[in-house]
Amino acid sequence: MRIQVVIIGAGPAGLTLGRLLELNGVDAVILEQRRGDYVLSRIRAGVIEWGAVELLDSIGAGRRMHAEGLVHHGIEMSFDGDRQRVDFTDLVGKQVMVYGQTEVTRDLMDLSEGKRIYEAEAVEIHDFDGSPYVTYRKDGQTHRIDCDFIAGCDGFHGVTRKSVPRGAIVNYERVYPFGWLGVLSDVPPVSEELIYAHHERGFALCSQRSLTRSRYYVQVQEGEKVEDWSDDRFWDELRRRLNPETAEAMKTGSSIEKSIAPLRSFVAEPLRFGKLFLAGDAAHIVPPTGAKGLNLAMSDVAILGAALIEACVEKSTAGINAYSSRVLDRIWKSERFSWWMTSLLHTFPDNTEFDRRMQRTEFEYIAASRVAQQSLAENYVGLPI
Repeated sequence: MRIQVVIIGAGPAGLTLGRLLELNGVDAVILEQRRGDYVLSRIRAGVIEWGAVELLDSIGAGRRMHAEGLVHHGIEMSFDGDRQRVDFTDLVGKQVMVYGQTEVTRDLMDLSEGKRIYEAEAVEIHDFDGSPYVTYRKDGQTHRIDCDFIAGCDGFHGVTRKSVPRGAIVNYERVYPFGWLGVLSDVPPVSEELIYAHHERGFALCSQRSLTRSRYYVQVQEGEKVEDWSDDRFWDELRRRLNPETAEAMKTGSSIEKSIAPLRSFVAEPLRFGKLFLAGDAAHIVPPTGAKGLNLAMSDVAILGAALIEACVEKSTAGINAYSSRVLDRIWKSERFSWWMTSLLHTFPDNTEFDRRMQRTEFEYIAASRVAQQSLAENYVGLPI
């Protein structure tokens, strides 16, 4: 096969990029090592910045999101039971949409008519500094696709970043000494907005997927195992970390899905290598505290899509030459915000009493300062793409 762009990875980033290219007359194919139903089974983020909402609208993927998603005008923060609401609409005139990443992926799958190849095994990238091509195996046969450009949207553990020579890339990383235990349950949310809670026992988050389905998290120590957490133990621990009124109002039920996610901050530089580009989790990871993972991926592919369209249709290299520096500027700002939220709200095993007083003082400053709340709101709803 000969094609203009090969996209590796059929998550939201790869599917969005494919749709952008499709709508602008660029011939592309998406390779995905997993089955489509496996991709849809992954439980991920649920908060979408308004810039990402507008991007999905622009490619025709927003109808169900607007019908079933929940517009949130703020969040609640809690520190050892003391509560503070941050009103995004009042502070910065913007909102966010609560709508599961799985549903975004489903909408994109249903929408796009572009070429997608699932269960593409043993994907290898060749000659991306010259005449690029990609090989893969499917149904026992090896296939080759010659192309003009390759977009790596295949996640943190994917093949694209691993294909870059070690000396050509620099990785910046911080691994946090804890994880998030998440539970999905068909119970009504305890609050109309997300609650971010700091407690001496650890962080907690009350989130939601709909008016009848909730997603809750508690911070757990490194090395914890899901099987050690019964539903009853989880609910008891979550209630301990919340304001007493919130804990009393909470409805509990059986878990639909339960998993532990490790936390890390990670950025690779640069993100262009000849005719190979990295986007989404292949390029960066953020701790989920700032609700930035999916949103950063969407901003990456918005910029990469425009650059590839310019290169393929207008025969200009200006966009692809600027891609890495443009997206890295926004990535590092989002990394900073996610790191700051994580540092404020979690307990760290090596924290001293001084550190805890600094966390407490930071929360009190936010509660007392409109300017501090504006900064938080500006970053949470999303910096301009």
